Amino acid sequence: MGTRFEVVLFADADGPRDADLRAAGEAAVDEITYWHAQLDRFAPDSFVSHLVRSGGDAVRLDRETFDLFDDADAVRRASDGAFDVTVTGDGHLIGLDRDVRTMTVRGDGVALDLGGIAKGHALDCAAARLAETGITAALIHGGTSSVMAMGRPPDAPGWRVAVGPGAADVVVLVDSALSLSDPASQRETFGRDHIVDPRTRHGCPDTERPDDRVAVIGPSARLADAWSTALAVLGHVPDTFPPGYDTRFLPSHSGVHSDAHTAV
Repeated sequence: MGTRFEVVLFADADGPRDADLRAAGEAAVDEITYWHAQLDRFAPDSFVSHLVRSGGDAVRLDRETFDLFDDADAVRRASDGAFDVTVTGDGHLIGLDRDVRTMTVRGDGVALDLGGIAKGHALDCAAARLAETGITAALIHGGTSSVMAMGRPPDAPGWRVAVGPGAADVVVLVDSALSLSDPASQRETFGRDHIVDPRTRHGCPDTERPDDRVAVIGPSARLADAWSTALAVLGHVPDTFPPGYDTRFLPSHSGVHSDAHTAV
């Protein structure tokens, strides 16, 4: 995933001991490290590379991996292809069998890139590991663009997360995730677009609309991650946007765009 992850935990008199908190935090970091190794498209020994080399054979997936690809396919269909984990931009080349939990990669030369959903997936899984250890309040973020908030800090209404420099650019999260996609975030550094429209293989957004950042808030970091990428490509919120998720378009300079949208 090529980014820095951080875990914030609280110690208080009524909560877990410091040693237990450290163990829980290390378990969360280990979970993130595991998924980085599994989903790295550039590592020949990753599970994603194994899928690509499967030669059209059905590969059985564990529950978490299957749910990852199932959600990715659902967002592809709901966004009319604006999000797609196949580098070829043809999600139909992936076949999922929900009855036996298998995945088939059809065709030669298909590549998989989970860069638009992997961080969110890792955050969801890390939060699940923290919950298993009894942690009820934590903040995990990956690269400052993907955040998972568990519970709330002591004596606070929620976790305050800034999505811009202004006072209005702060959201308060409780048991929810936030993902921020910025098409121009790597343009100056690397001379290329950070987000590519899988339907055209061109950088986005196109020249006919502004360089908006997109923030998506909802219960799943994985879905928030995928949808923020899809909306950065689309430039608008489709009718198929999932219930229970909010989104904001934020101009690149600062401030919240007036086209705030809430799905209910």
